[in-house]
Amino acid sequence: MAAKNVTAPGGTNGRAETLSTGQEVDLPLSTHATMTGVVLSADREAVGELLPEGLTPIRATPDRAAVTFLCVDYDRIGHGSGIEPYNEFGVLLPAVHDDSRTLPYVSVFTRGVTGYVWYLPVTSEPAKALGVDIWGYPKEVADITHRDDGSTRRTSVTVDGEHLVDVTVDRPPAFSQTDSGVSYTTMDGRLLREELELDGEIGVWPYSSSISYTLGDHPRAERLKQLDLSDRALLRFAADTEFVIHEGRQVDTL
Repeated sequence: MAAKNVTAPGGTNGRAETLSTGQEVDLPLSTHATMTGVVLSADREAVGELLPEGLTPIRATPDRAAVTFLCVDYDRIGHGSGIEPYNEFGVLLPAVHDDSRTLPYVSVFTRGVTGYVWYLPVTSEPAKALGVDIWGYPKEVADITHRDDGSTRRTSVTVDGEHLVDVTVDRPPAFSQTDSGVSYTTMDGRLLREELELDGEIGVWPYSSSISYTLGDHPRAERLKQLDLSDRALLRFAADTEFVIHEGRQVDTL
């Protein structure tokens, strides 16, 4: 993977990265995506066991942590990158660096849709290389379908012939806004933190039963079954937005 200095879109000084699959992307990476997602409560100790050293689960409730399912359809990746649109499914563990504090209930709204990226299947090899080469996202190629029926998105994920998950989310009302967050990844033994920016139509809805999910028999699904996930959502959300991912920064140098 090669890098060179460039002027990123919008005039800021950035870098160009050449992926192992040959495509070139500019950082920070500007994409456009539609998303639906759900934040579920989970056993705090079990979630903590899945986090790398340096991260702590948020306190979603006084004694519970959170797990987020994120269903994404990217229709543009960068500007002239040559990466075709792709689908993605993410399992995120909302978490903070050890020296940060979180508050029950409040932290779900401020940190519930970002955190440590535990698993991130995608639908193409360039999409996999984009995440693995630059940020260390735990991507692998999978069969991911999104079916939209009115305000409802149904997502089904199969990896190597094994069913991972089916997720159904009713989109909440959305309005134009900007938002930001962070993701954490590990790469070459380092904990990285990536700044995220969203600008578009975004909607959130607390404490909802307008979601459903079924875990399959894939090994990752079996691991999720051990987290005592809730059936109701702490939060459901949707977005049709410009989505910008910044370069990863090592956490202990922030």
